[in-house]
Amino acid sequence: MSAVRTQWASPGCLHSPRFSTSSSCMDGSYAEIVVVRHGETEWNADGRIQGHLDVELNEAGKQQAALVADRLSKEPKISAVYSSDLKRALVTAETIAAKCGGLEVITDPDLRERNLGELQGLVFREAAKLSPKAHKAFLSHRTDQDIPGGGESLGHLFQRCTSSLQRIGNKHKGMPDHLSKGERVVVVSHGGVIRSLYKRACPNGKSGGKVLNTSVNIFHLCDEEWTIKSWGDVSHLQQTGYLESGFGGDKTSG
Repeated sequence: MSAVRTQWASPGCLHSPRFSTSSSCMDGSYAEIVVVRHGETEWNADGRIQGHLDVELNEAGKQQAALVADRLSKEPKISAVYSSDLKRALVTAETIAAKCGGLEVITDPDLRERNLGELQGLVFREAAKLSPKAHKAFLSHRTDQDIPGGGESLGHLFQRCTSSLQRIGNKHKGMPDHLSKGERVVVVSHGGVIRSLYKRACPNGKSGGKVLNTSVNIFHLCDEEWTIKSWGDVSHLQQTGYLESGFGGDKTSG
């Protein structure tokens, strides 16, 4: 599997020494998982919180999806495409799958964005005034803090999405001792989910920063060991006019 261009990567996590010294991973039996954030929606552009609400891609988002699909189609073979079942991720995934050999998208609700309860549908800059308790809960660093209105805690989000990626990694890893190589697969998800995946791979690393729409983030999974190979790559959007979008890809994720 060839190296993918890296726009940004945390120096404490990229090419982890733990990974490079593991014989079971050095032989290529790891699963390479290309995690992509969905394309832009009108709510992203407006700074409106989506969470589990099913908002479709806008025209810019569709163009971003086409560009990342074209990019991935020219890279090493994709064996499968997985996605959140929310439309903004699913349509992005379907665009990629069609370009990468007409694959069928496998949906998994565990790849959905964090449920943000009462905050869903609100413009972020107005949330503190319109729903102060939910806004305070959202800003809390406590991993067990639920959000009023049926929203999830950070801990619940972390558990469900990292478990999903682990299942995918287990399914697509190869066999050690060169019996078979691991496969390269795509997972399309959301900003909050991708930030949680980063924390699983880099529990002591710096923040992953903002997760832009259709950014490419590559994970190597070898059993329970996760390594980030590249992070935040949006080179497919350079000079296209579709780069500067990504509301919800940082602490405002949703």
